[in-house]
Amino acid sequence: MFPAYINLNLKLIKGVIMTLKLLKNVFSLNTLSYLALFVVTMASSTGLFAQEAAVEAAPAVSGEVAYILNTFLFCVCGFLVMFMAAGFCMLEAGQVRSKNTAVICLKNIGLFSIAGIMYYLVGYNLMYDGVDGGYLGSFSMFDRNDEVDLETGYAAASDWYFQMVFVATTASIVSGALAERILIWPFFLFIAILTAVIYPIAGSWQWGGGWLSEAGFSDFAGSTLVHSVGGWAALTGAILLGARDGKFNSDGTANTLAGCSVPLTTLGVFILWLGWFGFNGGSQLALGSGADATAIANIFVNTNLAAAGGVVACMVVSKLTNSHTNIAATLNGAIAGLVGITAEPLMPSMGQAVIIGAVAGVICMYGMKLLDMLKIDDVVMAIPAHLFAGIFGTLVVPWSNPDTSFGVQFLGVISYGVFTLIASFVVWYIIKMVIGIRATKEDEEYGLDMSELGSISHPDFTTQKK
Repeated sequence: MFPAYINLNLKLIKGVIMTLKLLKNVFSLNTLSYLALFVVTMASSTGLFAQEAAVEAAPAVSGEVAYILNTFLFCVCGFLVMFMAAGFCMLEAGQVRSKNTAVICLKNIGLFSIAGIMYYLVGYNLMYDGVDGGYLGSFSMFDRNDEVDLETGYAAASDWYFQMVFVATTASIVSGALAERILIWPFFLFIAILTAVIYPIAGSWQWGGGWLSEAGFSDFAGSTLVHSVGGWAALTGAILLGARDGKFNSDGTANTLAGCSVPLTTLGVFILWLGWFGFNGGSQLALGSGADATAIANIFVNTNLAAAGGVVACMVVSKLTNSHTNIAATLNGAIAGLVGITAEPLMPSMGQAVIIGAVAGVICMYGMKLLDMLKIDDVVMAIPAHLFAGIFGTLVVPWSNPDTSFGVQFLGVISYGVFTLIASFVVWYIIKMVIGIRATKEDEEYGLDMSELGSISHPDFTTQKK
């Protein structure tokens, strides 16, 4: 900008001198008039550039414009995150066998709807209302405020909507891990409690201004708050539910129960990748200044590179350690890379983002092997992708953010793990003891589409009861 300013000024000066020489010859201007005209012209040109500089140095937009832009950010990024629900649905539908795909579709649209209602009834205020450095908010309904509050900086409804789609994401993580053998209504009951109580209490500790926030814990967009909490809830459910029939042999080895559609799973991953730009970018929580816009752009770039790093790392490592490139590990590598960068998508350099995503992807790949060794059946490998990668992403935050510390990050990981494990175990166990959570062996054999819904989505490829 500065060299352009000098060049333009030199051209202007030369033009003025040539013009004045012409005027002097034509009108016989004396030297004093010549100098006076030159000074007036240069003063005008200086004013022009001063005005340009003033425009460049202009402060952030007005309060009302910032209010509009922030609200717009929440709404647009919110519906991007909502679209992730379709991504989870497609990923899960491709990973299960064809006899269970209709149930997957019902579970995903059902859990999203239940999450929204429960977050309205109690979840939002439990997470945000009057936490003040404590452990939870208030047990009350969200009351939408339609006034334009410029001090808050955004419409109250837009914030509720943006936060609601995050809690739905947490619920979606649980769905895939327990697929093909869990009954839908006990599952929905757990989701209602998760989205109304467990997740909001966990969220209040950090995003609601609770005790972990006061301690200096950092989780920008939810590697732990969303993904690890969902992962812990899925892990407890998977342990209490047990593995699918035929998943493990008597000698402890695992069998691959292949899903019905790799293309559908891949589509789901791409949809999730797209939605993640709203997930991380919207968590900047402001679009009222040039600095905010630049931050969001940087977040988009880091988010994309982390996913790419997870994909490439899993492709390379799986090829080097096996005879073939593992498509399942590669697709999960994208998800793990996205989860890994979510705790701090703003501060890392582009190179750091690739490395974070790559390491998260490899952690997920070997986490898949670990679950098989432990005989824990996770149909879509949500636990390695969301829980394991989420823990790593949270712990690596101090590498790029000097305002955080490993000790506090570790405290947050442990605190969320203990709370979610205990709370989820209690809820799952009570539901299991009271109404049961698992389908019968016969229903599992023929698929839950027929036993739970009375219909099937792939009639040409599904064996029906005689």
